[in-house]
Amino acid sequence: MTRLGANHLRHLPDGVRPDYALASQGIGILHIGLGAFHRAHQAAYTDAALAVQGGDWRIVAVSLRSTATVDALNAQDGLFTLIERGADGDRARVIGSIADAVAAARETEAVSARIARPEIRIVSLTVTEKAYGIDRAALDIDPDHPAVAADLARPDAPQGVIGLLVDGLRRRRDAGLEPPAILCCDNLPDNGALLRAGVLGFARHVDPALADWIDDNVVFPSSMVDRITPAATEETVQLAHRLTGYEDAAAIETEPFSQWVIEDRFPLGRPAWEAGGAIFVEDVQPYERMKLRMLNGAHSLIAYAGFLAGHAFVRDAMADRALASLVDRHMRAAARTVGALEGIDLDAYRQALVVRFANPAIAHQTHQIAMDGTEKLPLRILAPAQEALASGDDPAPYAFAVAAWMRYVLGRDERGDPYDLRDPRSGVLTRAIAGTDGSAAEIVQALNALPQLFPAELRNSATFRGQVETRLATLLSDGMRAAIAKEAT
Repeated sequence: MTRLGANHLRHLPDGVRPDYALASQGIGILHIGLGAFHRAHQAAYTDAALAVQGGDWRIVAVSLRSTATVDALNAQDGLFTLIERGADGDRARVIGSIADAVAAARETEAVSARIARPEIRIVSLTVTEKAYGIDRAALDIDPDHPAVAADLARPDAPQGVIGLLVDGLRRRRDAGLEPPAILCCDNLPDNGALLRAGVLGFARHVDPALADWIDDNVVFPSSMVDRITPAATEETVQLAHRLTGYEDAAAIETEPFSQWVIEDRFPLGRPAWEAGGAIFVEDVQPYERMKLRMLNGAHSLIAYAGFLAGHAFVRDAMADRALASLVDRHMRAAARTVGALEGIDLDAYRQALVVRFANPAIAHQTHQIAMDGTEKLPLRILAPAQEALASGDDPAPYAFAVAAWMRYVLGRDERGDPYDLRDPRSGVLTRAIAGTDGSAAEIVQALNALPQLFPAELRNSATFRGQVETRLATLLSDGMRAAIAKEAT
């Protein structure tokens, strides 16, 4: 097979190859977090912007840990195949917006140095919630986070995302350059303000004058992103070859749906991302709340309940009629905590989510979504549960989701086979469970007592704790499938 590369683009048909000359578009964005989601989302939007308006907005993409994707992309001149998979078939498109890829594990200093280059006008990020090391409650860095602790000890040789940003901005200031906009694209509420707090907190520890400069000069727009993007498999690579005729080790697959809501604050300019369907608004928070509680909250329910019920993929879980009814119930409850949102029909949004989750062409693993539960649960499940309880709404949908998570935390399936929790607090969770007698009451008590997880209103609510404990007892005695059937009646 012939490997995809820039010299092959002329052989691809219109609509598949990038609709612009790669060499004529310079670099303007540095992106940290070179995963499948970035390639399916921000890189695709930038590709659409370049096709419509052009401009020097191609991307230097940084992988913090992995080197395989970097090597694959650089061997293909930054090109990769984006495959949109829907019930009506598959559509391939070669994306040309990535100009260069960098492996931070091999070239740590290169990341900070690149941020300081004058052509970089936007630094964007998709590194997952756990990578930042920000204490949400304190709006400051978490000094116990491994990457933050290491970078505080050696701020001149950072390896974590916050340390890299601060060092890059320091170099920018020292060179007398205006700073780039720092655009967070991770699933965090008010993510721009949160990232700003983390960057300022770190800078205050290492260089108070730099913190003042960042406070006065650096803009951190918020954004909300949405596109279901499962991990690529060998089948993805084979499908890319069938659709394009070329071997592509960096190919990814995703759903046709995509959404990006962005706070329009870019002092040094931005690509015409609206060409790809991006929406620019003054306040992103209501849209974030909708997505976190309705889509992500339902996804977490599917992940824990679906995985333990034996469903490897989201699409399989949605084919389980009883579980699908609980997913729908959960989204309806979450919608009641969102409230009216201009330009959005929440009922139509809910129905669209059901269709997207059931997409037979997307193999999104439940175990993949289940990772990092302690990072995701507070925003997706616990916050709307707290509001539902305060307003007098029935918290049962959230109680079942929490009970499913607690059962998942036991780390063994219903056959007794172990699995990796893949959670930044997995050791803490395992020790907490080990200290119980295995009963629902003690498990609920132990996990409720963990710091910085359950809000006090839920910890102290006999109603909510009782609902969680009752459902967890059923899960422990009867199994997940029976518990789902009982909950759905």
